[in-house]
Amino acid sequence: MAGSARPSMQELFKRRMRFVGRRDELALFRGNFDIPPEDERHRFIFHIHGNAGVGKTSLVRRLEDAARERGALTAYVDETVNSVPEALAALCDRFERQGHPLKGLARMLATYRQRRYEAEALAPAPDPASQEPSAASLAAARAGLAGLGLLPGVGAMAGAVDPAQVAQGTDKLRAALSARFRNHDDVQLVLDPLRSLTPVLVSELERVADRAPWIALFFDTYERTGPFLDGWLRDLLTTERYGSLPANVVVTTAGQHPFDPVRWADCVDFITDLPLGPFTETEARQLLTAKGVVDEPVVREVLQLSGRLPVLVSTLAENPGAVDDPSATAVERFLKWEEDTVRRSAALDGALPRRLDEDLFRAGADEEAAGLYGWVRSLPFVSERGGRAQYHDVVRVPMLRLRRTGSPQRWTAAHTRLAEVFAARCAEAGDGISTLTLWATEPWRAARIEETYHLLCARPRSALPAVLRDGVAACREGVVVARRWARAVTEAGEDSGTDELRAWGRACVAELADERRGAVRVLGLLLGRSELDTRGRADAYLARGWQLFRVEAYEDALADYRQGIALAPDDPWAYQGRAITYRAMGEFERALEDLDRAEELIPDWSVAVRERGETYRRAGRLAEAMAELNRALVLNPDDYRAHGSRGQAKYQQGQQAEALVDLDRAIELWDEYVWALVQRAHVRLRVDDIEGALADIDRADRLAPDTAATVGERGDAYRFMGRYEEAIAHYDRALELNPAYAWALGSRAMANEALGRRAEALADLDRALVLNPSYGWAAAHRERLAPPPPAS
Repeated sequence: MAGSARPSMQELFKRRMRFVGRRDELALFRGNFDIPPEDERHRFIFHIHGNAGVGKTSLVRRLEDAARERGALTAYVDETVNSVPEALAALCDRFERQGHPLKGLARMLATYRQRRYEAEALAPAPDPASQEPSAASLAAARAGLAGLGLLPGVGAMAGAVDPAQVAQGTDKLRAALSARFRNHDDVQLVLDPLRSLTPVLVSELERVADRAPWIALFFDTYERTGPFLDGWLRDLLTTERYGSLPANVVVTTAGQHPFDPVRWADCVDFITDLPLGPFTETEARQLLTAKGVVDEPVVREVLQLSGRLPVLVSTLAENPGAVDDPSATAVERFLKWEEDTVRRSAALDGALPRRLDEDLFRAGADEEAAGLYGWVRSLPFVSERGGRAQYHDVVRVPMLRLRRTGSPQRWTAAHTRLAEVFAARCAEAGDGISTLTLWATEPWRAARIEETYHLLCARPRSALPAVLRDGVAACREGVVVARRWARAVTEAGEDSGTDELRAWGRACVAELADERRGAVRVLGLLLGRSELDTRGRADAYLARGWQLFRVEAYEDALADYRQGIALAPDDPWAYQGRAITYRAMGEFERALEDLDRAEELIPDWSVAVRERGETYRRAGRLAEAMAELNRALVLNPDDYRAHGSRGQAKYQQGQQAEALVDLDRAIELWDEYVWALVQRAHVRLRVDDIEGALADIDRADRLAPDTAATVGERGDAYRFMGRYEEAIAHYDRALELNPAYAWALGSRAMANEALGRRAEALADLDRALVLNPSYGWAAAHRERLAPPPPAS
């Protein structure tokens, strides 16, 4: 049958020989696809759990193959992700490979990443004539640049709006800023990505669910990813917080521990629990037979040594033989059965990196073993993960212990060489990149974290101060980066046998389970370490100030900025960070004083000049705003934020045509600048360019779907076209997305008035003024629509 996609008999034999055992679990999973979702016997969740080495990942791979055989679209996520957004990116990648791209989610993730790191582009260019960085440049590099607080009309307003707080009137300042500057959605995307991204995932899954009989999602190594995935996954599967999932989705998780009995207590009727233990003797014998091990004395010895753990059965089956030492472990037996001492040493050295490639193998191994990378990769306990080889933990851990205790000097020398390889990779990845943005650059960051691991393994005590300073920088980037750093510290403590380091790393990992304040808490732990010098403590206070600003804890942020400035009074970024905090609180004069001080430290610093202009604009001092923004653009003509801010200032002064010129330039410099697109749509509506406004709104909506500002602006477009009911529907949706959106209330009031609904219009204006008492436009229209006082 030429051209047939049906597998051959030989291929089927190979598949069955590759996978031995777990037939009951596989049958249960396969049978679930024969039960429609409406049937009470159908299960939506499978949870595999058991100790390391029992074959959880192998079973997950088999289940994924089985799902594909039933026509399912599948996606696999493992411990290479460190956050929900990274998990969503992995899902996007898997679906795209199968010809079903999740385009809306991919766009939203791109926007999230850009918003998360866009402020890093503000780093001042290095002085090529300078051999050593200036004190100010060093301060900037250490502190890192504050992110979304610099977005015109967005960042300093802070964050995801909490409807309960708004309803209780506990955050009137934030509501007022939201009404005045209109677009909170970019900041909400960064501060609460789950709330913004997950509904898009649900919508995309609903779309592709019509094109396949099943969707099967697999979350492996759940003992590592569960701390940040578990609560989100439960909400996604069992509540409508993010929308309604299609019923043909089946989720499988696999980790060392059972599900949290409290969190999942009410879901037992929807979950199939699959606890895995070691192979039965029959299964273990089947595996040995498949690998050609049939001599009964050898079989019995392998069964006894391996404890019937699948990974150890496979390992011992590769090289069975008799050894005199009855006390040897399975790994020691495997190594002793390898008569070639060079190969034996190569197997041990290959365990040293957490992930292995040929260059790392050559760096860690002895010279005579340099050509054995291919042999090491072929070992039964080595698998491929993300293009790199990785030892199974059940084998790697005892191999590390053997290498460390058997030859401490060789251990230290090998880890030192590996650290040097990663240091060279850091240098290559950071070439041409400002020091200010290094921790925001993934290739550099990945190499630096691996360098950290090997330095700690080689010399824990001497490496720790520099590692703690890296922890400050990682925490400044946020929980996701800090989590990767903390995991490296923890694993270095475990693998080097350093109990104190292991315990401290675990404490950091535990704190980082809190997505919102985890970085703040770890920075507190770092500040408690005596190894941090004065500069390191200053950086820690400033980093914590920035993280507190991001969660709107402004008073606490100010306290940390004061501490940081006391320790590092010549750090311009400290004053810049405190300035945007003051500005978020409406304390414009104090913000301006700090920006003046920042510019004293770096004369004609375009960042400080632009931020001063933006502060004047928000304070309503438009002439002064224009002067500073003009100067900022002389200093840096390609600063798209300054163009956007000046465009908004011109519009506020009634200069609509001039405002469009600046907004055009801002968008030309960054074609995904959603804030500027929405602002340009707003101005275009005022000059009767409805077609151009709708084009901007459509483009903004593609880049950042379903955001309040974009939806509200579309409502305005319909209102300008006289389509008032459609306008009101969009204002309603905008207010669902952001209940503090006072501008949408004011605009809805005008649509209600046009339909003759005077009472509804007055109610909208009253509510807008409660949210933002300084909303002058709404006050004027409220006065115009209010009934005249009764005659005396």
